[in-house]
Amino acid sequence: MTLPFSVGRFTLSRRAWTLVAVLVPLLLVFAWVAFRSGPLAPVRVTAVTVEERALAPALFGIGTLEARYTQRIGPTAPGRVASLAVDVGDRVQAGQLIAVIDPIDLDQRIEAASGSAGRSAALEQAAASQIADARARLALARSEAARGEELFRGGWLTRAALDQRRQALAAALAGLATAQANRSAATQDLGRTGAERAALVEQKANLRLVAPRAGLVVRRLAEPGTTVVAGQAVIEVVDPAELWINARFDQSRAAGLAAGLSARVVLRSEADRSFTGAILRVEPVADAVTEEVLAKVSFDTTAGVPPLGELAEVTVALPARTKALAVPNAAVHRIDGKMGVWAIRSGDLEFVPVRLGAEDAQGWLQVLDGLAKGDRVVLHSARPLTARSNISIVDKLP
Repeated sequence: MTLPFSVGRFTLSRRAWTLVAVLVPLLLVFAWVAFRSGPLAPVRVTAVTVEERALAPALFGIGTLEARYTQRIGPTAPGRVASLAVDVGDRVQAGQLIAVIDPIDLDQRIEAASGSAGRSAALEQAAASQIADARARLALARSEAARGEELFRGGWLTRAALDQRRQALAAALAGLATAQANRSAATQDLGRTGAERAALVEQKANLRLVAPRAGLVVRRLAEPGTTVVAGQAVIEVVDPAELWINARFDQSRAAGLAAGLSARVVLRSEADRSFTGAILRVEPVADAVTEEVLAKVSFDTTAGVPPLGELAEVTVALPARTKALAVPNAAVHRIDGKMGVWAIRSGDLEFVPVRLGAEDAQGWLQVLDGLAKGDRVVLHSARPLTARSNISIVDKLP
């Protein structure tokens, strides 16, 4: 009665041992994978030692290509665009006709001013004749008055007759003053009407728009038939030989940026080559919103005229610094709004906030505070790190 039961127990035990023999290696393999390359495995990192370096800082910025000199050419009086002699992309020379504006009523105003000037000239001539007549009357009145004085002293003329001759002399003086005032008024009116006519003639001449200097036409802001007001631009011309980059640089790293520093310019359309340039000036007003310093950068444009408004990358060589603690920029991370590095201390990770300074062209950042010479920091990691991460330092990541 007990034999089958014993055989069954023996059979069940063999199956259990077989299952254990299969599962145990699988568990060992799983554990090995989990601790070597799975989520429980140490994070492989490369490390670098904080050292002192003589940095040659480089400042990186981005900007847009702009024309240094732009002429927006338009009429000084309202009118209608009669014709345009140039198109976008044309090169013009100084004094070349580029547009003609219809003067509308300007010719009639010039004719009216000419009529007013003629009338003022006639009035001036009449006033001159009046002056000559008044002077003749004055000479006669003076002679009569002088003779009357002699006759009165000899008793041959009454007091009443003498007073009449004196009154005639005063009237002649007043008549001469009036004639001279009329001539002065006529002269001033003639000058005013002449100046008005000259101004109208000048306005008409300004309706023939000419290029003030040699350049390149970049915009046609009005077409024939368009009515424009005084001062409204019709054609925009730039000097292709005078281009610059309106560049922006981070304020926190712009210390030492000054006019005269050399720069390297790379245009987006020609990323395979660079242009030599220099800082022309640093703008006295920075952008408070983007926290950037603005600067104008000149560069060599003899190879051609790139499109205005094109983006450009600018690298400025700042004055060399003395030796200072430095780390590669790849080791710096922003965590919870703080810039810092993962320091390796006694085999454990610690995020250490740092205060950074200048950066050179090789990607080394000056460390002003937070680290000491000889500290080990993480350069690259296979996965994002935390303070609890278990790490394994390797020479190079795959």
